[in-house]
Amino acid sequence: MSLTNPFGDVQVTDPKAMRALAHPTRLAILSHLQRRGPATATMLSPHVGATPSVVSWHLRHLAGFGLVVDADPDEVPGDRRQRWWTAVARGFSVEAGADPDSQAAARALGDQLMATAQQQVNQWMAEVAPELPPQWQRHAVISNTQVPLTVEELTRLQGAIDELIAPYVHRAEADAPPDARAVRILRHYLPGR
Repeated sequence: MSLTNPFGDVQVTDPKAMRALAHPTRLAILSHLQRRGPATATMLSPHVGATPSVVSWHLRHLAGFGLVVDADPDEVPGDRRQRWWTAVARGFSVEAGADPDSQAAARALGDQLMATAQQQVNQWMAEVAPELPPQWQRHAVISNTQVPLTVEELTRLQGAIDELIAPYVHRAEADAPPDARAVRILRHYLPGR
């Protein structure tokens, strides 16, 4: 798997890896490692709703596809008897092949990603939105715009948006202004018929 986009995301092209990520617990594990950094199976357990032994099994499965690796022992606290895991990249993108197996695997992963995104939106609306200060509420927007585009134009538009976001993705937390908040950006490109 290669890191190819401006975010440094890992590109998932293997249908087996797509199916592995389509499992909600594995997707939650990877997401937590990407957002919070290295963790042990025991630390991940309460965040993903599975026992440490089940989390450990899923971590090994993800490792088999190169999505997670053992964390550098010098970068984690505690003793070396615990196994710490880290994500290989801060995100991932999916590129399905034209074959039916690849298309089916990408759809399964897409379905799980959409369900996860809907859960994130619902949780945000219930827990975060009501508490946001007015200056943040004004910028917490959802838009739905239909634009006539060719495949080439859509490709350029996606690339331009990626390039705009990339500097913020790569900025270290320590370098962010003190009033910065984590902002989740959900993007969907849904070509019509």
